[in-house]
Amino acid sequence: MSDLRIGERLKNGILIENPTFVLMLGMCPTLAVTTSGINGIGMGLSTTVVLTLSNLLISILRNVIPDRVRMPAFIVVVASFVTMVQFLMQGYVPSLYESLGIYIPLIVVNCIILGRAESFASKNPIIPSTFDGLGMGLGFTLSLTVLGSLRELLGSGQIFKVQVLPLADAAAGKAGYTPISIFVLAPGAFLVLSVIVAVMNVVRKKMDERGTPLAPAQGCLTGECEGCAFVSSCTGKSQKPSDTQE
Repeated sequence: MSDLRIGERLKNGILIENPTFVLMLGMCPTLAVTTSGINGIGMGLSTTVVLTLSNLLISILRNVIPDRVRMPAFIVVVASFVTMVQFLMQGYVPSLYESLGIYIPLIVVNCIILGRAESFASKNPIIPSTFDGLGMGLGFTLSLTVLGSLRELLGSGQIFKVQVLPLADAAAGKAGYTPISIFVLAPGAFLVLSVIVAVMNVVRKKMDERGTPLAPAQGCLTGECEGCAFVSSCTGKSQKPSDTQE
């Protein structure tokens, strides 16, 4: 495959179809774990490893897996890689593993991973599928890191646990930054995400005007349940992503 095609798949995941800021997928871990930049990058990289390897294996097996059992087969593949990642994190980065908690095993049902398996890896050769997973994973990692860093900065004056804004000390009469604690709580995730999405809407409009549009927003926050998974919780009907997501 040409370098151009590899670059296209990476650019697609990081910018054109960024899973968090453009497609609005994977909102559960996005809102729950991004209390700090470290948590964001840890969750993002874990998902990237699973997404890349599952895309690779599903592409290899795409002509072997029967169509009628493809979703159970995809889940088994993803669950196997998640288990490996979980054990490695538990053994080598236990503090991060404890911080992310239940959201590590829940990668198994992450709609980004299942979405790329269904809409791309199961229909394309190995190398494009691998780089599609890598691009989507890096886009997810970038989004979570940005969101977590902003929340950490506003909520505690830190970035990656490093104090970058001197804190005010009223007792010592020292002026400085007063942390806004709401940003490290659940409401803060919605506030920061809403601002970022508003900025992305402006970017989307500008790119539309230039003739290089981003993918349309979809998924849980827009009421399009098929963007979240393949069984719509809104209608109860089985749905399949359109080929436009490729």
